[in-house]
Amino acid sequence: MYRDLRQKHGPVAPVLLQSDVPAWLVLGHRENLEVMRNSKLFSNDSRIWNITLDPSSPLLPVTAWQPLLVFADGSEHARLRAAITDSLGRFRRRGIRGYVVRYTEQLIGEFAGSGKADLVADFSEKLPALVVARLYGVPEVNALAVGAAVRDMVKGTATALESNTFVVGILTELVKQKKDSPGEDFASWLLSHESGLSDDEVMEHLRHALVAAIENTSNLVANTLKMVLTDHRFRASLSGGSMTLPDALDQVFWDAPPLARVPTRWATADTQLGSQQIRAGDLVILDLAAGNVDPEIRPDLATPVHGNRSHLAFSSGPHECPGEDIGRAIADTGIDTLLARLPDIQLVGHEDELRVTTSLISSRLDNLPVAFAPRRAGSSGDAEAAATGKAGRAAPAGQPSPAGPVPPAAVVNGTARRPWWRRLLSGRR
Repeated sequence: MYRDLRQKHGPVAPVLLQSDVPAWLVLGHRENLEVMRNSKLFSNDSRIWNITLDPSSPLLPVTAWQPLLVFADGSEHARLRAAITDSLGRFRRRGIRGYVVRYTEQLIGEFAGSGKADLVADFSEKLPALVVARLYGVPEVNALAVGAAVRDMVKGTATALESNTFVVGILTELVKQKKDSPGEDFASWLLSHESGLSDDEVMEHLRHALVAAIENTSNLVANTLKMVLTDHRFRASLSGGSMTLPDALDQVFWDAPPLARVPTRWATADTQLGSQQIRAGDLVILDLAAGNVDPEIRPDLATPVHGNRSHLAFSSGPHECPGEDIGRAIADTGIDTLLARLPDIQLVGHEDELRVTTSLISSRLDNLPVAFAPRRAGSSGDAEAAATGKAGRAAPAGQPSPAGPVPPAAVVNGTARRPWWRRLLSGRR
């Protein structure tokens, strides 16, 4: 589709959304950056849209103006963004990774004994919900229920409004609790920030950040696990020991960004973008996935992009995603720990049998069935993981290593052979 649109229209194409709503789809990498970085010419305020949607339009949930950072420009955007970025910046990376390891071990323990799992339903959908809830101050007992409600909201099911009401209720109560008894968490820091956010602003930004963090990180974890398990380019690279897990994440950010499209830009004046004449009030959709495969910057998509972080997965400019480090930490550490515990994990069935649900803003993997040798609770994936406590990282002095018997490493011609995933991780640190 991207190729056909480029051949006919160039880097910016006219498209029709649901109910024949017109919009411009930005396909070019350079043109995407131009829109992202010029907030004076391309506003996030949907109130300047030159059309009015039908009240039943499925576009309303993602385009209707709200008093949120994502729909703000100028000084108001700066005020709200300062509260978000300053509060997120108070998290310590080591602390985040500690939570990720804890919850990863907890989730693995729930399916390790069966020798099989669906890494979407059993892992990638649950891990971000548990970690993000803990960071934001949401009680752990509510974490998985909140994660399920977020997924329901994003899918736009018949119960999406009910799920949204549930999440709003949890967060409204959280704001009340943190005002009386603040802690070391995102909600408390938003409430105390010098930007002076109201209680409603704190709740709404918690809701928006919760949805964005859980959904996008779930997609990132699932897509990276799929790539590690199925992509022959990675298996070939792994045999030479040149591929690392951060490299795999970078490749996913290029090839399968967790958020594919951003339909929240509107032209403030008549202008030209690419070869198209854009009118004031026109909707301009940032297509991050299309920009990442723009032949002007990636003429050969088979060439690895290791270490190249000029992808559009986190946007750019004033509205660049402030949660990149948290998403990376959850995916990196969670997958690292999973592979250390289950080094023999294999995809069940063929890659073509995997299901994907697409929407205006993203494509999400629905299933990733795997099998492995059953493990008893508390056992480690291999001798090296048992000795280090985590793939490639020695356990601190005085701290016991994980207990339990482990299977011997594979032996080929009398020489111990490391599993393929260990070669993937060997260059990380």
